[in-house]
Amino acid sequence: MSTEPDKVMSFTDHLQELRTRLKYALISVVVTMIIAYAFSDVLFVWLAQLLIAAWHAADLGTPKLHFANPIEPFFTYIKISLLGGIFLSAPVLFYQLWAFIAPGLYRREKKYAIPFAMVSALFFVGGACFGYFVVFPLGFQFFLGFAQLDMGSMHDVLGGALSVSMKETFQIQPTLMMSEYLALVWRLLLGFGLIFELPLLIFFLTMAGVVTVGALWRFNRYFIIVAFVISAALTPPDVVTQVFMAGPLVILYNLSILVAFIVQRKKKEPDEAAPAPEE
Repeated sequence: MSTEPDKVMSFTDHLQELRTRLKYALISVVVTMIIAYAFSDVLFVWLAQLLIAAWHAADLGTPKLHFANPIEPFFTYIKISLLGGIFLSAPVLFYQLWAFIAPGLYRREKKYAIPFAMVSALFFVGGACFGYFVVFPLGFQFFLGFAQLDMGSMHDVLGGALSVSMKETFQIQPTLMMSEYLALVWRLLLGFGLIFELPLLIFFLTMAGVVTVGALWRFNRYFIIVAFVISAALTPPDVVTQVFMAGPLVILYNLSILVAFIVQRKKKEPDEAAPAPEE
């Protein structure tokens, strides 16, 4: 069995290959975006369902999303269609990624192209579903809960050391914009989709011998900081949302160490089973 890649590509060949893969990826996103646009109103209602549930839980009356100018709803629907197109074309996008790096792989490794694309897409969609079904309800209820505060009616602050009372109270009322809400949902769905690719990434890095279980375990304590840095880049600037993303990311990293341990052990088995050379 050959231990060398099938062919060596020049820098120009790599650029041409990158151009080809980007072209196919763009075509797939455009096609699926057009399909998603036909259902953009349904997608928008679906994305807003958890917000509406949190709105009712906070007893804020009739749910409302505002727009600041006449073209904002149209561009919001375009962005929704793009988001839907990215998720619909996820298998194609990950296949193009694999096809780009395939020339540098061994022949036996290239057979994983379709499984890689399907599993990557599954993890990507699974991460978005985790964000939607687990994080969104908790996050929306927490943030809209501020609207239930009766400001100005505080008494016995600091355990009675300070008493505050006002003649007239006021409430905090949310004014949510369509584009800003979608921007929040967009960043969170894509963010959770990407971080759920971590086990798969470490799986292939371990297969390639780039990382080891020992190195991953030693880096564990530092990865907590890395997780919060990544979360800060992918989420709005608030601690609660960052914790919601950083927590699963740390858990996924530790699960990835277990995956790396299994892969590394499987790689050692053929070497141990091989006969020792004769003297």
